[in-house]
Amino acid sequence: MYSFLFYFLMEALGIFFLLISFTVIIIYFVTMILSALELRDHLRKNQFADYQDIITSPIAPGVSIIAPAYNEGQSIVQNAKSLMSLHYGKFEVIIINDGSKDDTLQKLLEAFELEKTEFAYDYQIDCKQVRGVYKSKNRSYSKLVVVDKENGGKADALNSGINLASLEIIACIDVDCILSHDSITRMVRPFMEETNRKVIAVGGAIGIANNCDVQDGTVTKYRLPTSLLGRFQVIEYFRAFLMGRMAWTRVNGLMLISGAFGFFNKDLVLKVGGYFPKTVGEDMELVVRMRRYMEEQKIPYRVGFVPDPLCWTEVPEDESVLARQRNRWIRGTIETLQLHRPIRFNPKYGILGMLAYPFWNVFEKMAPLIELLGILYTLTLIVLGDFSAFYFFALYTMLYLLSLLVSSFSILYEQVAYHNYKDKKDLHKLIYIVLIEPFVIHPKVVFWGIKGHIDFIKGIGGWGQMIRVGFKKSEDRKKLEPEMKP
Repeated sequence: MYSFLFYFLMEALGIFFLLISFTVIIIYFVTMILSALELRDHLRKNQFADYQDIITSPIAPGVSIIAPAYNEGQSIVQNAKSLMSLHYGKFEVIIINDGSKDDTLQKLLEAFELEKTEFAYDYQIDCKQVRGVYKSKNRSYSKLVVVDKENGGKADALNSGINLASLEIIACIDVDCILSHDSITRMVRPFMEETNRKVIAVGGAIGIANNCDVQDGTVTKYRLPTSLLGRFQVIEYFRAFLMGRMAWTRVNGLMLISGAFGFFNKDLVLKVGGYFPKTVGEDMELVVRMRRYMEEQKIPYRVGFVPDPLCWTEVPEDESVLARQRNRWIRGTIETLQLHRPIRFNPKYGILGMLAYPFWNVFEKMAPLIELLGILYTLTLIVLGDFSAFYFFALYTMLYLLSLLVSSFSILYEQVAYHNYKDKKDLHKLIYIVLIEPFVIHPKVVFWGIKGHIDFIKGIGGWGQMIRVGFKKSEDRKKLEPEMKP
């Protein structure tokens, strides 16, 4: 009896893994097609666009840029100046000092001649106690507002900024990101274009600035990161932004906007209660909650995405730091999906409930566990002597070639659309990463995902320390070049 059940279980698992494999193949082919179509339409639409019209248009929405800062004393002044120099007609910059223990606030006070105001702060969304709101005595810095508050984490800090925002669109960003001078104009355009549907949020692509030249708050020359992990993330970001999110935008199924660079309709954010501070995946959770509200109110809506390289960030190149980041990402995904279980396979929520949520549940949340189960299944077959080497290597080769195809197409999309990496040596290095990623890096990503599941079950939370090296400026590189020459 037990042997029969065991045999039945092994057969069922074999069929399950075969179905999963072919489903993955189909999904990636569909993703490549949808993303190519969406990217083509985006490039055609923007070919002759004049973004100066948006800057001067009287109907262009105002934008409140909200940037939380915690212990950013070394770079906060330069970052604030960079944000205030963006090219747009109507915007404000709200920097939230989230209980920093260094001299972040003091440097802001001195650099921008700030003084405490008698502002009557309205707690529309719950957040930690606000200790003061500061504005500059110098009219040159009239766009800047600084909020000093008790430490509550990124989501809480963003909520405090949302309470203070006075304009129609809120742009939630990481304070240490580098934004293109025309980033606001390009990101607000989707809000102005739609007439039949309300645009509730717009996400933007994130570029990797490690080892790039940065001058006056702008990336002046692209270079690949020097480390293997850094280069892997370049490929990963291509896949995520130029393929994955473009494909989901095509079917209006986008569930995630990067917390480093996202624009939202302020009124709707207030209606749904702002960010949820008790999750480490606050960016994804807010988008799902906003979409859920619109579906329940039966209001036509859209979540947009701009694939243009408008925002750059530093990615972790230390393995332990990257592991903590991926651990946090998987925990945030699990938390969000659990919080919004009622939408699962619920036709009331349309694409969100019937397609996007199930996909994230199986191919994002459960993917590490499915791969672990597959490894255990294969080992069991080997022990039992029922292992088919031909079947195994045929399936593995097929999936490996699919991985090469998807990653290669993501590089192709970037080169055709933006061609930022002009050095052929950089392209050769990216192709090398594509070839070795499934063997060298992917197993680590799976392990970090499994660890994230275990930590979630144990109740281990928090962000973990994200150590940043800092961007290499063009001037610094020029100083170093003579020393670097043999």
